[in-house]
Amino acid sequence: NAHGPVNIDEELFRIETVTSTGQPIGLVVAESHNIAKEAARKIKVEYEDLPAIISIADARKAKSFWKIQHELKDGDVEKGFEEADVIVSGEIRMAGQEHFYLETNASLAVPGEDGELTVYASTQNPEKTQKFTASCCSLPNHKVVCRMKRMGGAFGGKETRSVFISAAAGVAAMKLKKPVKIVLDRDEDMWITGTRHPFVGVYKAGAKKDGTLVAMDVDLYSNAGYSTDLSESVMDRALFHIDGSYKIPNLRVKGYLCMTNTTTNTAFRGFGGPQGIFVCESIVEHLAAELRIQPEIIRHKNLYHKGDLTHFGQELHDSPLRRMWDEVVAETDYEKRCMDIEKFNAQNRWIKRGISICTTKFGISFTAKFLNQAGALVHVYKDGTVLVTHGGTEMGQGLHTKIVQVAAREFEIPVEHVHVSETATDKVPNSSPTAASASSDMYGMAVLNACEQINERLSQIRQANPGLSFKELVVKAYFARVDLSAHGFYATPYTGYDFNNPGNGVPFNYFTYGAACTEVEIDVLTGDSRMIRADVVMDLGKSLNPAIDVGQIEGGFLQGFGWSMIEEPVWGCNELGWIREGDCFTRGPGTYKIPSSDDIPFEFNIRLLDHSPNARAIHSSRAVGEPPFFLGATAHFAARKAIAAARKHATSDDSHFIVDSPLSSERTRMACVDKITQRICSKDYKPSMFA
Repeated sequence: NAHGPVNIDEELFRIETVTSTGQPIGLVVAESHNIAKEAARKIKVEYEDLPAIISIADARKAKSFWKIQHELKDGDVEKGFEEADVIVSGEIRMAGQEHFYLETNASLAVPGEDGELTVYASTQNPEKTQKFTASCCSLPNHKVVCRMKRMGGAFGGKETRSVFISAAAGVAAMKLKKPVKIVLDRDEDMWITGTRHPFVGVYKAGAKKDGTLVAMDVDLYSNAGYSTDLSESVMDRALFHIDGSYKIPNLRVKGYLCMTNTTTNTAFRGFGGPQGIFVCESIVEHLAAELRIQPEIIRHKNLYHKGDLTHFGQELHDSPLRRMWDEVVAETDYEKRCMDIEKFNAQNRWIKRGISICTTKFGISFTAKFLNQAGALVHVYKDGTVLVTHGGTEMGQGLHTKIVQVAAREFEIPVEHVHVSETATDKVPNSSPTAASASSDMYGMAVLNACEQINERLSQIRQANPGLSFKELVVKAYFARVDLSAHGFYATPYTGYDFNNPGNGVPFNYFTYGAACTEVEIDVLTGDSRMIRADVVMDLGKSLNPAIDVGQIEGGFLQGFGWSMIEEPVWGCNELGWIREGDCFTRGPGTYKIPSSDDIPFEFNIRLLDHSPNARAIHSSRAVGEPPFFLGATAHFAARKAIAAARKHATSDDSHFIVDSPLSSERTRMACVDKITQRICSKDYKPSMFA
């Protein structure tokens, strides 16, 4: 009954103490969904109320932190503050984000003979599904097979939180000796499976008069929920990305996991990286306000150069950030548009516009070294067709398509002659989860390794029979008793960071870079906003499939926009007293809003950086899944400038102000200080939120 993806700190079914609403305490099995739900409603449970910690603020007050607190240091922070011409301090809050995949968590467990169990699961993590289903059913791993054809979306939400659904179905199936299927309703899925981690960043930072960053001291707090799940690794990535894209000579950052009585939070596209970068960019905005300069001046001035060392000691072997910045400025006619926006804002009282440029530098690899390995199985048949199985899972991101391309390219055959079957633990064992944007890199290399083995075996026949088609070559090889099947393996080099020995190793194989310029228009009276134009440039090396990659950029950008501008999970807490404490309020599309077609920028331009090959990944490509996500937050900082214009128009006040994320219509409206808002609140009023 005890389980957990990293630390064994969860129970499949709660035995004595429930530490969050929504935790399963049992399972009702019936012949139909409606009968099962009706039976579940008839069960009466008696509870005794216990003191609860819900928010990060509650946890900080009670010092309810996980025992492990990682810290990164570079340079001398105190000396840096002594050298600074201006020093700022503050706090920024970021809400979580619901994954809202189209297909909710689902699992079908089918018992077989001799204690066998087959689990068909919607999961990013077949290995963990196999392992914990076996454990909860008291079976050895080799008796349980997890099969995964495809998912209807995941975004990180099915890396670990799908596992207990399969384990519960497995327990019932083995008990009843019948197939058991569980499909969560949307409200159940949103309540019990967790979200992106809410974060709070408490900072102090210093800069020179010309905008040179000299020191940054940050404490990061995340709401882990009732268990640790992947929260340690999520926080680690936030620590690694607190520098954004900037060289900061003196930096200290420490992370605290807040243990609370909400559902346990989990992986989500970006995995803590966006939260770290967002804190950094918010600090830049604060410093710019104090220095009376545009934040883009600070951003450009402090961008990394090739050969620079990060605050965790990793050398940037290539850094196209400055080139990308200059190209975005030129392509978007940024300086002219800034002047046009200034003129527009002067002429319009109730509609304001803003424009912002940001960059991103996203590390590629699992930060846990042992996960950076991949396996694949390749079969060549006598008709010249190829069947590929690998450890990665398909969730709509196009992984299988890229894998087909890798195999077809190596064998020099049409892609139609290559097929990727399901992901299954009896074909490729001990696979890492499909996450960290690294699956094309790892499984592509594993498939390539298997194909190269087969090609090596075919080489002598090929040399002796030039001009044969692949099919003819394979037939000759078969009659020559050549093995036409191979298991491929790949272990990512260069990775592995030890927090106990700082500077010993590096966490990432390489970085994916991006830059974006976004223009936003807000309605001062309603807080409504819209993106007028967005331009994105991504460095993806030699893209394996530009069409797929552009689609990933579009989706990632819009999802990042949703995180920073619209989406807000809400739980009952001290700040939100109108909701019962500990209850999840946002349990469906009626209370939780994601971006729609109306939120797409009126003009949306995407370009892949040319002449930037990456020697550290399959066919000189770069990973694409997570890196574009943060660039959607350029809309937040553009809207912030529009709010600043509204505040200045109404009160002549151009001092710094705090706006939390997401910058919803409510927060936008209340930040646009005017005579109406001043009747009910101060200019520094911040709407309540759950974090």
